[in-house]
Amino acid sequence: MSKIVIRIILIIAILLLLTAISFVGYGIYKKTTLNIPNPVATIEIEDYGNIKIELYPDKAPNTVANFIRLANRGFFTNSNFHRVVPEFVIQGGAKNGDTLASPTLEDIYDLNQVLNEKEIFEKILDEFYDGEYTVDGKTITSYSTFETYKKSLENNETIEDKFEDFLDVEYSIKGEFLANEYDTNNLRHEEGVISMARSDYTTYGYYEESYNSAGSQFFIMVGDNSYLNGLYAPFGKVIEGLDIAKKISDIEVYYRSEDVDEDFETPKDDDGNNIDADTPKEKPIIKSITVETYGIDYGIPEVIKTYKLNVFRIKLLIIGL
Repeated sequence: MSKIVIRIILIIAILLLLTAISFVGYGIYKKTTLNIPNPVATIEIEDYGNIKIELYPDKAPNTVANFIRLANRGFFTNSNFHRVVPEFVIQGGAKNGDTLASPTLEDIYDLNQVLNEKEIFEKILDEFYDGEYTVDGKTITSYSTFETYKKSLENNETIEDKFEDFLDVEYSIKGEFLANEYDTNNLRHEEGVISMARSDYTTYGYYEESYNSAGSQFFIMVGDNSYLNGLYAPFGKVIEGLDIAKKISDIEVYYRSEDVDEDFETPKDDDGNNIDADTPKEKPIIKSITVETYGIDYGIPEVIKTYKLNVFRIKLLIIGL
C-alpha cells in the first residue's frame, strides 16, 4: 500500500474521530444546557376545579415515575378524596375507592410487553411469585420454560388468556425518605406539598414493611406539619389551586377523630361497615389526573411485592391513629 493511500486513510480516520468527539460533546452540552421543566400534574376535580402540581424527579425519582405512570394510564380517573382534615391534609388515590387496596402490576404494565420481554417477565416471576408460577398444572420457573409452555398450546389457545392473571398482584414502592435510609429527598411537609401515603405497621415493629408500603394513595398538605418530615415521601408542590385544596379540606365529614369517646357510636355505611374519621359525606370526585412530562419518559417504576399483615387489617393512613 502506497504512503499516499495510508495518509488518506489516516486523515479520514482522524476526521471521523473528530466528528464523533464533536457529536458526543454537543450531546453533552445540549443535555447540560437544555432547561427541561419538571413534570406538572393536573388534578381535575368535579365541581371544584383544577389543582396543578410541579413534581420533583430529582428528589424522589421512583415516586414520581410511579405517580406519572398511574396518572397517565387513567388509574385515578373517577377516584376521590376520601379523607380531609382542615389545616392538615386532603388524601386520595385509593384503588377503586378501597383504602385497604394497593395498585396491581396490571396498572403499570402491559401484559403483551411482559410476555415478550425476558428480563421483565423473570423479574416479576422472581419478585412476586418466588420464582414459580403455575398454569394448567405446569410450573413456570423461567422464561425458557415459559416459551416451552407457549409452544405446547393448541391452535385455539392464546398465551395472553393463559396468563391473564399474571399481573393481578398488588405492588408497592420503596419509601424515598430519610427514615428509610434515603437521604436525597430533603423536601419538607409544608403547605402545598404532595406526598405519598403508606400503611403504618410500626406499632407492631414492622418498620421496613411500613416504610416500603406506598402504592397509589397520596395527600396534599393544606398546612405545615414537621412531624411527617423524613417519615413520608414528598414528591412535588402545588403551583396552582391551593385554594381549592383548602376548600376541600373544610367540607363536611361524618365525624372527627377527636369526637370519639367511650360513648361514641361509629356511623356505618349502606353495607354496614364502619365509616372512618374525617371521611367526607360527599367525597370530591377526581375526574382525572394527567401529567405533562415535556417529552421526557420517566419509565416504569421499580416495584416490590406488597406486604400485608395477616392478623391486623390496618388502614392506609398518613399517620398511625
